[in-house]
Amino acid sequence: MLRPLARSAALLTLLGGILVAAHPAAATPSCRDSQVPLTVEEQRLTRTLGSDPAPVPARLIARGGLTGHVTAFERSLCALRNVAAAERALDTQGRALWETAVARGGDDRPLYWARVTMTRALRQWTPGFTVDRAALERRLERASRGITSTDFADVPGVKKLFVSGFDPFVLDAEIRRSNPSGVNALALDGKWLTVGGERVQIQAAMFPVRYADFDHGMVEEAFRPHIWIANSPQRADLVATVSQGRPGQFDLEVSNGRRRSVTSIGDNNNIWGGGSLTEPRTFPGVMRGNEFVPSTLPVDQMKTAAGRFPVLVNRSVTEIPAGQTAPVFRPDGPTPGSIAVNGGGGGYLSNEIAYRATLLRSTFSGPAGGHVHTPVLDFAADNTTELSDPTFERNRADIIAQLRAILLAGVAAV
Repeated sequence: MLRPLARSAALLTLLGGILVAAHPAAATPSCRDSQVPLTVEEQRLTRTLGSDPAPVPARLIARGGLTGHVTAFERSLCALRNVAAAERALDTQGRALWETAVARGGDDRPLYWARVTMTRALRQWTPGFTVDRAALERRLERASRGITSTDFADVPGVKKLFVSGFDPFVLDAEIRRSNPSGVNALALDGKWLTVGGERVQIQAAMFPVRYADFDHGMVEEAFRPHIWIANSPQRADLVATVSQGRPGQFDLEVSNGRRRSVTSIGDNNNIWGGGSLTEPRTFPGVMRGNEFVPSTLPVDQMKTAAGRFPVLVNRSVTEIPAGQTAPVFRPDGPTPGSIAVNGGGGGYLSNEIAYRATLLRSTFSGPAGGHVHTPVLDFAADNTTELSDPTFERNRADIIAQLRAILLAGVAAV
């Protein structure tokens, strides 16, 4: 059997070769309208830094060995002749991109920028037949994020961990940014590890920093199979949502809030969530549930995981108390009847993914679950242009090693 990297390369080579051979003109994409407006994410693809004239995203894609995937995808679009062929191509090439990124590991940025480049090509594609472009883009997104390939093997006596990560974000301020939660997802996906004498099987998926995808149910789609059916081989023993949080520490978030309230930062398309501290907004499309849903992670065991950074159990929230109108910070958690403003993880998408996943867990009496915030992943202070440096590499390695220890401590305790 081919290993993941070899299998992905074989699939991509086969598909790209067949399509280009079937339509020689596809060697130079001629089915593309470059005048189609770009999303904010796609507009960043031309950003340069320092004296290097090559765009940073293209340099990162090449650094991660994903240029061939992007080129083959762009060329293959011109050869597609019907919707069924398009769906197969997007499923195959999206999954090949994910599996290659997982096999290479170590850096989430090449995967992110490769996907953005591919979605730009897909949206500018001018097929000779009618397509539901949004549906095709969703197929590519889900396959290239690992969401369509999270099935656990049905092996008795093995514990199962399902973990999520996020794309890089705040890219207008730092185009080189990496998200350690995404690095962790790539590092753990498909792994079989041993903790406390027990085998642990891990599946992972990556989520966009975009409100629209959450509104359309991406989180519930990905987590539901691993939560809702008791005794299913797909049900996990522990589910953990992970994102980048504060500098210099890990946070185990205890209470997840039902509303958006951040006004200081947009998503990766510079779209704001619509809520504020005084008027927090309930997430669109979310199931009925309480204003706050608690984590059921074994935080007392997880906080003891050894590593360079302190691990704190964060019980704080911000709420509008019952009968009042002004937000109040509560260091020890919510009070009865209050309205959620910020969960422990804030009022942004990290809190939202935690709420949506833990609400599913609560509704279906599912496995232990909750949210982990990692430290911020920084470059050396004097590095303003290079894609990496020893400080960055050390910070990333230390965060990922300790995060793995935190998650495995949780699995061992359930």
